[in-house]
Amino acid sequence: MADKSYLSWPFFDGRHADLETALDRWAFDHVRGVHGHDVDADCRQLVRLLGEGGWLRHAIAGESEAIDTRAICLIRETLARHNGLADFAFAMQGLGSGAISLFGSEAQRERYLPRVARGEAIAAFALSEPGAGSDVAAMQCAARLDGDAYVLDGEKTWISNGGIADFYVVFARTGEAPGARGISAFIVDAGTPGFDIAERIEVIAPHPLARLRFDGCRVPAAQRIGAAGQGFKVAMATLDVFRTSVAAAALGFARRAFDEALAHATSRQMFGQTLADFQLTQAKLAEMATRIDASALLTYRAAWQRDQGRKVTKEAAMAKMTATESAQQVIDAAVQMFGGLGVMSGHPAEQLYREIRALRIYEGATEVQQLIIARELLRDCVSKSEEDSK
Repeated sequence: MADKSYLSWPFFDGRHADLETALDRWAFDHVRGVHGHDVDADCRQLVRLLGEGGWLRHAIAGESEAIDTRAICLIRETLARHNGLADFAFAMQGLGSGAISLFGSEAQRERYLPRVARGEAIAAFALSEPGAGSDVAAMQCAARLDGDAYVLDGEKTWISNGGIADFYVVFARTGEAPGARGISAFIVDAGTPGFDIAERIEVIAPHPLARLRFDGCRVPAAQRIGAAGQGFKVAMATLDVFRTSVAAAALGFARRAFDEALAHATSRQMFGQTLADFQLTQAKLAEMATRIDASALLTYRAAWQRDQGRKVTKEAAMAKMTATESAQQVIDAAVQMFGGLGVMSGHPAEQLYREIRALRIYEGATEVQQLIIARELLRDCVSKSEEDSK
């Protein structure tokens, strides 16, 4: 039985514990068995199931409700424990529609968000390019205003849900200012003339990914999200919501690995005793459990702070860096504890080993998180020095 004592931490309200309990039961019945050979079909099925179950409504802002970061994190952690692709399906519905939730016009929100919440429309977030991943200011995809429409030209790559999404939030350079200040965000519906899937990308943990191509793609000006030139702000605000939830997903993977390892260690007979009776095993289990709790504290501190309306740039980066790196170590230890079984295709430890690796890269690699944390620390130090000198 998984340890859920963390639900009583002061970061959470009673409704959060109720949410996790209900989702845990639902996920066991509905998503654990979705592991077919067709990742596109599986993703579509999971989005539909999550919509029918009412879980996707937590990934978007309602008419009078702000996004609940703690709820998103608990949902991602719980789904990740059960099925990595279910976590992916939920997260991308939120990330793909997040810009519309936060900055969309009333017409845009009415057109897209209810369908996203019901699982009837699949969303995607298209920011990265072949030469502009971590360095968003190096973006080359361009959009020029032509009458009452923008014409998009360029490419995007590593786009989750690429090839199966019904619409894409695409960021393109519109030139109001140099660098990151001259970027705008647009909603591009699948099937729009001039937009096509240039390449499907296969990765070690199967997920729908693609490279997108825009060639004279006309998008109505009404499909721009927010003001012209504000796309970088839109992208960063969206990522700020969901970066902490990446830490939560890593936490879910780590908890599943730990539970599997603990059950194995206490039942595996070796040399007249169990694997758990060996002090080396006990030391490793202690290290794994400590890494998980440390990650959880950082993750839910950041989520709680954001729900209080506080800036969480540094805290979210700390959570994302610590949780993903720690989960990699926890899962590696679980694989080692299982021995040959741990690398057998289809075994939970082997699946988790493949699932966790990408989380240390996407939505800002660990090295980028380190730079963000250091930048925020130095900025605070300079500000404090200036205040003290007055």
